[in-house]
Amino acid sequence: MSLTNPLNMALIPPILYLIYKAIFPTPPSPLKSVPTEYSPDTYNWMPAKHPHVLCYKQFTPVELAQYDGINDPRICLAIMRVPRDGKIPESGKAERTIFDVSSGRNFYGPDGMYGNFAGRDASRGMAKQSFDDDMLTPVDQSLDTLADLTQAEIDNMRGWHEHFERKYTVCGELVDQKSSV
Repeated sequence: MSLTNPLNMALIPPILYLIYKAIFPTPPSPLKSVPTEYSPDTYNWMPAKHPHVLCYKQFTPVELAQYDGINDPRICLAIMRVPRDGKIPESGKAERTIFDVSSGRNFYGPDGMYGNFAGRDASRGMAKQSFDDDMLTPVDQSLDTLADLTQAEIDNMRGWHEHFERKYTVCGELVDQKSSV
């Protein structure tokens, strides 16, 4: 290495500066105070308020209907869990899982394309891939037994249930009016 070369001479100061910084690093600046309250004017890690949490419980269709995104900010819907054998019990008493789909408000909210399922048992509509109102059982009637579904429709409903299990929080089970206490 020749010190008479201008390129080598230009590289010496940056190299010396880096060596100096490696030996004598700059001490970290003192920590600023940790935010303890929410301010919409500045970036803040603390939410304005903790989101409402639904505890796992059994819901009747009337209780589930309040979680439609209109009456309550939460949006929930129920889908029947198809047993492993792929057949719906003759009694129609297979578990109906309730999912909190609030994070999918654009789909399941009042203005979403699946909005009619909000706060309802969506099993028949999801199985038949239909958004028609006649796919929904009125909340004051017994749960739909879904006995007339074809195997392809049952498999479709199972696929929707699996999709929801991977994506949304399970917050309860839908039960018939008479069986709730």
